[in-house]
Amino acid sequence: MKCTNRKIINYIMITLICFVITGCGADQYDMAYNRNSSISSFRFSEEPAEEAASGFATDLCVTLKGSVSENDVQIEEAAAALLCDLNKKDIIYGKNQYEQMEPASLTKVMTALVALKYGNLDDVYTASSNVVITESGATLIGLKEGDTMTLEQALHGLLMSSGNDAAVLIAEGISGSVDQFCDLMNEEAKALGATRCSFKNPHGLTEEGHYVTAYDLYLIFKEAIQYDEFNEIINLPTYSTVYKDKEGNSKELSCESTNLYIKGTYNPPEHVKVIGGKTGTTSSARNCLILYAKDTAGNPYVAVILKCSERGILYEEMTGLLSEIGE
Repeated sequence: MKCTNRKIINYIMITLICFVITGCGADQYDMAYNRNSSISSFRFSEEPAEEAASGFATDLCVTLKGSVSENDVQIEEAAAALLCDLNKKDIIYGKNQYEQMEPASLTKVMTALVALKYGNLDDVYTASSNVVITESGATLIGLKEGDTMTLEQALHGLLMSSGNDAAVLIAEGISGSVDQFCDLMNEEAKALGATRCSFKNPHGLTEEGHYVTAYDLYLIFKEAIQYDEFNEIINLPTYSTVYKDKEGNSKELSCESTNLYIKGTYNPPEHVKVIGGKTGTTSSARNCLILYAKDTAGNPYVAVILKCSERGILYEEMTGLLSEIGE
């Protein structure tokens, strides 16, 4: 009888051990983690595995550090900075790149990205009364209620002149309302992995809860430069077009880039070509700049600087950042 009881106890103990080890009752996975698997994106083998699954960040510049500062350049005045090598998928320099800050008109990169994805360049939008923005210092292209222009024209006003009224026109033209467009901006940002930003408007004027990180801006800008129209616009020093008022009369729009590298006011390092970018300035966000640049071999880079007190210092520190690009 004692032998029988011992056998029963042993059976129960073995069953419990198997339950714990195998995780019976737990979720089952089609591709559970296995460091020795030949088809795991987490494989530790130094030899390349042709069957390895692609990880989420395969095409992204990533770092495990909060700051990358071993380079010669020192960004002292700006609150945040980031330089990414798009081909090597490497962060060359970073300072507070994950800190949430106000983006000012760098917001308009996200606005343009959503517009290019969901709109048609030939679509004609009609301005509502909401394009009349009276905030002191707000940059405008001069839209009035009832004016009509194409999305292509509005994008030039948005990205070159940084027109806040153009941002409202685009938002309402794409989604019907600014609020619905902002929802779309946030959805698209999250889809890109930009999870630490929040857009409350399409232009970047100061608003509670409206913020980004330098790294989120890199993710957004990296996607925007996939569109030829975006690259063409940010590379233009000047642009002129004709649109219509509510009576059908012609009105002229002349745009001039706010990017002082494109205007020739400042020069990048000799071995770097600035393709274009976006500026942003408010009293709260201070001076901000994001750039698309290439080295002499044509390799692409994205550079971001946020919250610099003076425009001259902004370009001085950006030039220093760009000097870290290899020749």
